[in-house]
Order: sequence, then structure tokens, then C-alpha cells
Amino acid sequence: MAEGLLRHLYGDQFEVYSAGIAASQVKPMAVEVMEEIGVDMSSHTSKDLSALEAVPKDYVVTVCDAAHEACPYVPARIQLVHKGFPPPSAGMTTEEEKRASFRMVRDAIKTWLENEFVPMTNLKNTTP
Repeated sequence: MAEGLLRHLYGDQFEVYSAGIAASQVKPMAVEVMEEIGVDMSSHTSKDLSALEAVPKDYVVTVCDAAHEACPYVPARIQLVHKGFPPPSAGMTTEEEKRASFRMVRDAIKTWLENEFVPMTNLKNTTP
């Protein structure tokens, strides 16, 4: 969800890539709740970090505490950025509880990205 949101909000200013510790699947409910706010993630795929080794990174962003702790060091030319969010739907039993949890995490990530990356976009667009 963070990749989709960052592309949606600031895709004209950043090249956004996403990878995890291990490739898995993009959860269908994540795709569904992102579509609710106009973000199409239907073509997103899950990749592991090795898929992005050759890509130079200005910023490395982690949004999961487990990934942040288990992730090997990935160098960023400018900044490492971390904010832990709970795994969506953890401990939820009904579909509606799970959907509500995905929406809550989606909205929390969106708010955080808007606050965290606005200063960065302002810096990036400033010419000396």
C-alpha cells in the first residue's frame, strides 16, 4: 500500500520501487481498499530486495517493524526513513473487520507519507 500511495501522491517527483524481505503476494484486500481511493494496484507484484540491488536509492522507506528489524542494511544516498504500522487484519476474523483494518492502515500510511514527504519534495524542487 505504501508503494501505491507514494506513486499516487508523488509519482511525478520520485521513482518508487517496492520490495520486501521475501517475495510473497499482494493481498487482494489491499488492492480492493486502495481502489476505493482511486489507487490502482492491480498490476503490482511482490518482489524481494535482490530484485532492486542495482537500483540507486536516495531514500529507503520501511513501514513494517518486522521488515525494518530483519532487513539487511540497504544504503540510501540521502536518508533512511522508517515508520512502523501494524499488519492489516492481524487478529481479525470477519471479512468486514479485516477490510476495516486495511482501511485504517491505508489511511494511516497515507497521512504519514503526506507529512513525511512534503518537506522532501520541497527540498527536491528547490534549486540553489
